[in-house]
Amino acid sequence: MPKSPAAVPNEGVLDVLIIGAGFSGLYQLHELRKRDFAVHVFEAGAEIGGIWYWNCYPGARVDSHVPNYEYSYSQLWQEWTWSERFPGRDELSGYFRHVDAKLELSRDISFSTRVSASHFDADEGLWHVETEDGRTAVARFLIACTGFAAKAHIPEFQGIETFAGPCSHTAHWPQDGIDMQGRRVGVIGTGASGVQVIQEAARSASKLTVFQRTPMIALPMQQQRLDGAAQQAAKGDYAGFFSARDASDGGLADIEADSRSALEVSPEERSAIFEEKWQRGGFHFWFPFSDTMTDRASNRLTYDFWRAKTRARVKDPALADKLAPVEPPHPFGCKRPSLEQWYYDVFDQDNVTLVDVREDPIEAITATGVQTAAGLHELDVLVLATGFDAGTGGLTQIDIRGSSGASLKDVWADGVRSHLGIGVPDFPNLLILYGPQSPTAFWNGPTSAEVQGRWVVDCLCHMRDANLERIEATPDAAEGWHEHMQSIADESLLQEADSWYMGANIPGKHRELLFHFGVREYVEHCERSAANGYAGFSLS
Repeated sequence: MPKSPAAVPNEGVLDVLIIGAGFSGLYQLHELRKRDFAVHVFEAGAEIGGIWYWNCYPGARVDSHVPNYEYSYSQLWQEWTWSERFPGRDELSGYFRHVDAKLELSRDISFSTRVSASHFDADEGLWHVETEDGRTAVARFLIACTGFAAKAHIPEFQGIETFAGPCSHTAHWPQDGIDMQGRRVGVIGTGASGVQVIQEAARSASKLTVFQRTPMIALPMQQQRLDGAAQQAAKGDYAGFFSARDASDGGLADIEADSRSALEVSPEERSAIFEEKWQRGGFHFWFPFSDTMTDRASNRLTYDFWRAKTRARVKDPALADKLAPVEPPHPFGCKRPSLEQWYYDVFDQDNVTLVDVREDPIEAITATGVQTAAGLHELDVLVLATGFDAGTGGLTQIDIRGSSGASLKDVWADGVRSHLGIGVPDFPNLLILYGPQSPTAFWNGPTSAEVQGRWVVDCLCHMRDANLERIEATPDAAEGWHEHMQSIADESLLQEADSWYMGANIPGKHRELLFHFGVREYVEHCERSAANGYAGFSLS
């Protein structure tokens, strides 16, 4: 049941106001509250969970396997077990209810409260926060935990408003669902949510039409049912597991690339390593060798193995050419791979049709379906799996204004400038978690919430102990971090793909690498900054 909003603290000044009650926001609330900060959360959803409140479309499922995808607090994992290696949305909702019951978080959260504006008053040194329903709050520090996928992208399809049946972006899916049983369903987009919806729709729809622009390089999930007794037995090693997770290069304790180049080993050994990682499933195959993302030849070998495995599952050669083409649509792994269970198998079903919109482009949406150059595809239900304005969109859709009065949206129009992805020049006491220019897209949410989150909690405690009231990234540090991000792009194959990693999926958006690739290196930068009095930030 949706929760009633906690009383909004209209009187007095908060120490910290947090935007968002996902993994990062909840971690901040719990840890800062323990340290006697006056802290409150504004959450747009009706329950805690962040993206896992909104992700209620058919097939919604996490792509980081457990126990990686949970908090490391022993009071939480000691009394919780999972039913699947990659839990679905319903089980994740149950997990968040468990977290809430144990940590009593909801009493300091205002639900169904969407922040519309946040303005910093330089004279007062305070953030004034406004919500869409007219409520306000004042805080010394503003911590933005909006996540990387808080703003859905819906292309400007001509006539979309005329479609007569249910039409929804996966991020806006009705909480009570959409019935697809026996209906003609169209899915536009083959990203992560598209893959998941397609798998489910193929089982229930009388006809499913998939509109594909770019083939999805999806990896085998290798889903497994989990045994409760085996999980309990493994918990004796959980403390070490979570330490290893935090120290890993991708926020996943048991996934590491082979330290060698794919070109250093014999074809037989390389094939064996590929096969072992393929069979382990999940993201094990994303970075099989140390140079998968930096060496074009190594990358192509990885793609060729993936292609052979995938084409073997598609009976129709013409379909195989569309789903797993001979030439890669982009360097392997440079768009985030989805995890699939039976995605490629559905295209051999009689009720499933694939439309390549590069060859047969969408011209309009009509009352009865999708009009392409070749004709009308009649539909009863239309699903928009068209992605997100990732990284920056969730922040810039809020009117956030710093000490000069300039908006974050305008300041970032020609590229993101931040230090460590946490602080922004001219925006004092604004701290961003799981946002642009940190490893957001390359580690999982709970790991980021704890590793990056500890840095913020420690920083605020340091400031309080030293009677410091203001923290702001310096322009020089932000420019240096921008150059560092560009060097990562230059040294990898990431910028060769038109991905949301590069902001390339949004028309008119500045093209740049939005997420730090290399978690260990990122954490080292954060630790050096803290050890040197939070170098790169002006504290006063």
